[in-house]
Amino acid sequence: MSVVRDKANRRILSLKSLLCVGLDSDPEKIPELFSAYENPVLEFNRSVIRATCDVTIAYKLNTAFYESRGIAGLTDMEKTLHYIPDTIMTIADAKRADIGNTSRKYAQAFFEHWPFDALTVAPYMGFDSLEPFFAYEDKLVFVLGLTSNKGSEDFEEQTMESGVPLYRTVLGKVASWSRNGNGGVVVGATKSSLLGDIRREFPSLFLLIPGVGAQGGSLEDAVNLGVDSDRQSAVINVSRSLIYPSGSFSSIDDYECAVAREANNIYEEMTKVL
Repeated sequence: MSVVRDKANRRILSLKSLLCVGLDSDPEKIPELFSAYENPVLEFNRSVIRATCDVTIAYKLNTAFYESRGIAGLTDMEKTLHYIPDTIMTIADAKRADIGNTSRKYAQAFFEHWPFDALTVAPYMGFDSLEPFFAYEDKLVFVLGLTSNKGSEDFEEQTMESGVPLYRTVLGKVASWSRNGNGGVVVGATKSSLLGDIRREFPSLFLLIPGVGAQGGSLEDAVNLGVDSDRQSAVINVSRSLIYPSGSFSSIDDYECAVAREANNIYEEMTKVL
């Protein structure tokens, strides 16, 4: 089994949690009190990690929030990785894929230069664009499958000549491309009516499930329908509703307490189901 998959599953078993914290760290949204620091986003990330690491299986860094700020943002992303405990899976939400040579460089960037445990990729260009990622057999490769946005109807949910929707064809391909159990897919929590069928049809895949919280997906359904027969091999991402809690904060400690409360509430709901 993939080293990363094994690490994530061991932590799921130990904590009875599936929580993945999305570090979609936007300078325009982080609390004003972080502006006193030289690197506000980095300090914000450190606070979120301190407040949530006891109940978290993974941290997902949406790379757009870092790339959009150029070198400073990429430096914050790199330094953030150093603050995440080794026992917790790190996911680069970069949605990369291109012709082979380019994908090899993307894979090197996110699996070697920045040593992420997992990466999100797009399947549109087919196997030769994704093979360089699957070649890292000890990592996890999350292929976009059935995403939580309304636009998934435009392509992912369209029925092919075979009579099955496109996303099911993608998931079948990912299952066949997986090496050492390193195949994963992104399936939105807002698609809960389909999530159970996906898990039953593709029991070997590791699921990354966004869409709980601000997007309205059901946490209970995501847990119940997303896990495999061992109640593992899935993480549920929560971003905005967790890292941007409502209210004003008089101190960093005050902010961290608010985030910790929200994380623990989510964790307690998960443990009831797991």
